[in-house]
Amino acid sequence: MKNNYCVIMAGGVGSRFWPFSTNKKPKQFLDFFGTGRSFLQMTFDRFSKIVPVENIYIASNSDYKDLILEQLPEISENQVLLEPARRNTAPCIAYAMNKIYTLNKEANVIVSPSDHLILKEDDFISTIKEGLEYTRQNDNILTQIVSRQGKRLHVSGVDIISFT
Repeated sequence: MKNNYCVIMAGGVGSRFWPFSTNKKPKQFLDFFGTGRSFLQMTFDRFSKIVPVENIYIASNSDYKDLILEQLPEISENQVLLEPARRNTAPCIAYAMNKIYTLNKEANVIVSPSDHLILKEDDFISTIKEGLEYTRQNDNILTQIVSRQGKRLHVSGVDIISFT
């Protein structure tokens, strides 16, 4: 488990959720479901069951650094990867992989958006664990792991994966 890492991408502006989501506080920092936890916090909670907390990194930009540290007091400032410029998903992932690779050349990394709603968390976690074990044994890359029963639905900027 010490080689398992997670990068949570939290740099988007969430413009499709306007007027709730704003540039100052985009959707990943909002509690949309009245649970007392934002999308970012729920994502962090989910992956902290699989990955050591010290191996979870949040990729974002300097505009959201304070929000991230406020919402995730469990992480250190070093775990917030501030992108030099907003360039979307691929450069964000490349930037984070470079950082993690310098720390651990054996790292097994999950990259996740911060704004997914996972309805059946136990099934999701089981699937992610299977993927991590597979990549550990086979030195491969897996993308968009969804169980055979999982249904992916994209609604107004939120990906919903339902395990039924």
